Amino acid sequence: MSISQSTTRVWRGRFPYNEIISLLDVNRPFNLAESTSQDLTFGELLDLAGGLESIRDLKLGYGTSTGAAALREAIADACKTPAEQIITTQGTALGLFLLAFETCRPGDEAVLVTPCFPPSRDILSGAGVSIREIKLSFDNGYRLELDRIAASLSAKTKLVSLASPQNPSGVQASRSEIEKLLVLVKQRSPDAIIFVDETYREATYGDDLAVDSLAQLDPRIVTGASVSKALGAPGLRTGWLTVADADLRSRLTVAKMNTVISGSVLDETLATALLRNREAVLTSRRRLLAGALAELAAWRQGERKRIEWVRPNAGALCCLRLRSDVFDDAAVSRFWSLLPHHDLQLASGAWFGESSRIFRLGFGYLPPERLGPALSALSSAMNAAVA
Repeated sequence: MSISQSTTRVWRGRFPYNEIISLLDVNRPFNLAESTSQDLTFGELLDLAGGLESIRDLKLGYGTSTGAAALREAIADACKTPAEQIITTQGTALGLFLLAFETCRPGDEAVLVTPCFPPSRDILSGAGVSIREIKLSFDNGYRLELDRIAASLSAKTKLVSLASPQNPSGVQASRSEIEKLLVLVKQRSPDAIIFVDETYREATYGDDLAVDSLAQLDPRIVTGASVSKALGAPGLRTGWLTVADADLRSRLTVAKMNTVISGSVLDETLATALLRNREAVLTSRRRLLAGALAELAAWRQGERKRIEWVRPNAGALCCLRLRSDVFDDAAVSRFWSLLPHHDLQLASGAWFGESSRIFRLGFGYLPPERLGPALSALSSAMNAAVA
């Protein structure tokens, strides 16, 4: 029995089921559901890193629980933070799980900014944390609503979790907003950690420079990121946390030891090579993302009477909404049922805590020559839904 079939019964897992898991099993010709830029190939990485001839002599033993020193140094260069403050993880999601599991105890609360990447919410549920959700608004451009966050903070709050840029919207919080949030947390939740997922931080457009990491803004801020999104290497399963507090860092290292022991030495070696050459990878990908975003913006302008969007600040993703004056609830349902007939794949807003009228569209995953046909297929699906 498949996982999707099992959801027809009562779900008994500690982690909530979310249909986003289908993205690992389905890849339609017009895949606009993925949130990454195009996948990097192993050959491209070998060419960038000068062949990596030394990898033939790599001993496939255990790594260290903090992560390979060379990898942490490469991450430190990207984040402008000391290497000793970095712990590597198998993706950002594991980092958040370890952080939530270690910082929150029964009766503690986490404030979670949504919509969000489903594991960012479901990890907290699986770890037994009580969640106070702050749902941001499409109509407000998914900007942080600091007053609402402040009202949810208390002495019970041990973790505040958000992403910048956000997944699914690609909207980025300003440094000023984070500084204001930091003041609120210090006042109302003196024992809380602020986790900022910066996975898409370097996935900017054209000549736009990435904002600096928040890693060094304040010791109570823990950032997480990975090589998965901006660099196009999710298969390496390599991410990290930046943790300024030495005591918390030690506890997280022990937590990692007791869950996964260490990262793969092969993955960490390849991720090190990738990060050392990240500017070459990012430069070409930023040009592709800029072109794709411009094409998407032009398509959306032509479809403005049927669809709304929130323009992203960074990342290969954004949120669009089917207009309620064109698509009633029945038409929205038909829209989703028709996508496979048009070889289309989208990420439903319901996966992220939004309405199914909203969807995440990934504009960086398809090759440039296939984005236009995919958007045309999307227009055809909308035509059929309201016919």
